[in-house]
Amino acid sequence: MNDRVLECRAIRPDLAEQLAQLFERFRQTATEEYFHPHPLTAEEALKRVQYQGKDLYYVLTDGITLLGYGMLRGWDEGYETPSVGLALDSSVRGHGYGRMFMQFLHAAARRRGAGRIRLKAHRDNSQAIALYTSLGYRFGHEEGDQRVGYLELNR
Repeated sequence: MNDRVLECRAIRPDLAEQLAQLFERFRQTATEEYFHPHPLTAEEALKRVQYQGKDLYYVLTDGITLLGYGMLRGWDEGYETPSVGLALDSSVRGHGYGRMFMQFLHAAARRRGAGRIRLKAHRDNSQAIALYTSLGYRFGHEEGDQRVGYLELNR
């Protein structure tokens, strides 16, 4: 049994190397096929951990290893409704971590005052779409090969 405690925490400069390693694992497992909010490089990891603005960036960790990366973006561009995105290390997919991390991101958006949240999911990513639908997202239109979903947070 793994007795490490799971934590969702804001990214910070001391996590640059670990975040770069997580991005590398994402690239090795073709995660960027479905998750590509920005380049998944060491340079981008450094940029993200040094970021100061309105958008929010988080990691899921077991205290030793970064297991996931999530974000709430759009506030910097002036949007009232943020976009959520997350990716998990392949070693923890399918074990409820995505649901837990999404619920954390929803709480962070509510705390920031968002009334709803949006996301895009590749139409072939049926596992993610099933998760998002089970969390209450409603999918309407498509943008290219992405389905666009919204979740009302004030329910």
